[in-house]
Formats: sequence, structure tokens, C-alpha cells
Amino acid sequence: MLECVVNISEGRDHALIAQIAASAGPACLDVHSDPDHHRSVLTLVGEEAARAVATAAVATLDLRAHVGVHPRLGAVDVVPFVALGSATVAEALAARDSFAAWFAAEHGVPCFLYGPERTLPEVRREAFRGLRPDAGPAVPHPTAGATAVGQRGVLVAYNVWVSGADLPTVQRIAGEVRGPSLRALGLAVGDRFQVSMNLIDPLVVGPAAAFDEVRRSAQANGAQVDGAELVGLLPDAVLQAVPRQRWTALDLARERTIEARVQPGGA
Repeated sequence: MLECVVNISEGRDHALIAQIAASAGPACLDVHSDPDHHRSVLTLVGEEAARAVATAAVATLDLRAHVGVHPRLGAVDVVPFVALGSATVAEALAARDSFAAWFAAEHGVPCFLYGPERTLPEVRREAFRGLRPDAGPAVPHPTAGATAVGQRGVLVAYNVWVSGADLPTVQRIAGEVRGPSLRALGLAVGDRFQVSMNLIDPLVVGPAAAFDEVRRSAQANGAQVDGAELVGLLPDAVLQAVPRQRWTALDLARERTIEARVQPGGA
């Protein structure tokens, strides 16, 4: 199957988030919202669900009024396709390219591709500077901005809370834990601080290893960790690689896996 983890720039209006998620019907496996990031992560199955969510988001969200700590390009910020099970990378790439062409033509939203050509951080740095959209107009949509549409492997979004530190210290911690399998940002989230991470090779650096790295760096910088937060879902294989006795402290559980949410006989 193809998983699509759509990130939208709305994390506070729960009724509106529910309305957008409902457009995907049973193909929406999970919704994770954060009011400080002002962002929601919708875990979907299939291409049609991604198009339905994107259509609903463009119709209801206005990026001009958006303020949040997470970087963003658009109302529909990121649309990555992930091959799971018997699906292939080629199928995920085809879904990516088809979505970008459709979104640009149907809604006039410029789309930047990431995957084999470039990474998502490269798109965020270079969009509308040295990098032109791969589909759609050369300028942002007036209310929806632009969208990064990608093909990637399995990724786990994972946050660790840090106390006893200021923002520069948390940013230094993020820099110290960052590596080939782990992307990290140090953020001020309300009156707290967070190392926000993407585990881009979670069978190499999974939630337990990421948590331990942040804790080690925090202690070396005179700070401490106060807990963890899984954003969205994770594959069961990643969960099983973590000792069961650590699941609760790391905000992990069997019901938070992709496999647990996919109904038998579903997409």
C-alpha cells in the first residue's frame, strides 16, 4: 500500500482539522495536532485520500494568518508518499509526480518535488530562491502558499522535551544529535523547549536511540529531558526494536503503529 503523511498548517481549530480529516473517510488512519507548531499530521492510505485532504485544506486554510514555530511553505505543507508492504518505490514516485501535477493544475498551488532529486530541507531552503517549482506557477498561491511533494522511505517524527535550558542551548543540543539518520531542530514551544526530530532511518536510529542521544547531550549542556512525544504513527518493526519496558516512557504503544490502524482487507 501507499502511505501518505500530509502535513497541514492548522493545529488549533479542532473542528476544522476534523472536517479536513473527514474528507479522507476511513483512509485517514491518524491525526496528530500541535497548537504551538500550528500544524497537523494526517496519516493516510492511498492517493485519493491525499487529494481529498489537499482540496479541503486549500478551501479552508489561509496561510496569511498563520503563525507557528514549525517552518512551512504552505497550507498543505508537505505531501510525502511512502511505499509500504508490496508497494514499490517506483509506485510512490509515480504517485508523487501525479499528485504534484494534479494539485498545480486543479488548485494553482506551486509544487516542489523531493526524493531522489533533493531533500526536503533543501526545498525549504531554496524554494522560490534558487529553486523554481516543478509544477504550477512561479509564485506562491495567495492563500495556500506552496507545497513540497515527496517520495521517501519510512520516517518517524519524534519530539523530546528539554528543561533547564534556553533556546540557544536547545538549538545546540539539536545540532549535536543531528546526523545522517536523524534531522533535528531546537524549538521554543510555548513556554517549553523541544528537540523536534525526523528519524529518517528509524531502524538505524529509532526513538530509543534518539531519546538517549538528546538526554546525553542535554546533560552535557547542563539541562535535562522531561519526556517524549511520538508524532503520528510508526511501523511495527520500529516499535519491536525498542525494549517493551521503555514503550510508555517513550510515548510508544502497539496501537500507535501503522499496522494496528489498517483494517483487515483495507487499502
